[in-house]
Amino acid sequence: MATMAVVVACLYPMGGAIAETAVKIPPPASDLVAQTRNAPDTAVFAGGCFWGIQAVFQHTKGVVNAVSGYAGGEKETADYSHVSSGYTGHAESVLITYDPKQISYGNLLQIYFSVAHDPTQLNKQYPDVGTQYRSAIFYKDADQRRVAEQYIRQLAAAHVYQNKIVIRLSPLTAFYAAENYHQDYATLHPESGYIAQFDLPKIAALKKLFPEQYRESPVLVASQQAAKAAEEK
Repeated sequence: MATMAVVVACLYPMGGAIAETAVKIPPPASDLVAQTRNAPDTAVFAGGCFWGIQAVFQHTKGVVNAVSGYAGGEKETADYSHVSSGYTGHAESVLITYDPKQISYGNLLQIYFSVAHDPTQLNKQYPDVGTQYRSAIFYKDADQRRVAEQYIRQLAAAHVYQNKIVIRLSPLTAFYAAENYHQDYATLHPESGYIAQFDLPKIAALKKLFPEQYRESPVLVASQQAAKAAEEK
């Protein structure tokens, strides 16, 4: 069952159009104030199949962990078989844990808007169609909401996209980690046609447009889980 779920998780037409070339955009004019305490912070972004967004941020310096999962719906239906129906209210999302001393929330937004997905596609992301693939920022507090709202207005005023930005901003009520077979998928399956066509180009764009924030070796969920298990022994 797990194998079948992975096969149908992100469908695409063979020979379809390759994702448009990513373009570097200006950073947010307003950002969160860097924390003085030594504590990680979190952000939750959605935009198409979570494999690609997870992969981009796993290759981003300052990111401690990036977990694929579901946000925007209830716990009872927070699994792939239900979410894929498009009727649960969830969005395929990624919970990003980052070190604010190395990278800011605004920097994460810049990468998210530039190379991780296309913020002008409504309830879809290239071949993946449905509300579960919507472009969304799930903010955890008023500060994250303020920075995201101001950045959207900034980008809209600068006309950096040909089409209207359609990202939804929603309060984060809960995040549910996706099944293990969805974690680290782009790294584990680089031979996948979907990954090769839609996700590896995102990683390449990150390296090209944000070389100072790119890291070659991704931080993997499996590595985090193994380290935690070792600590608990």
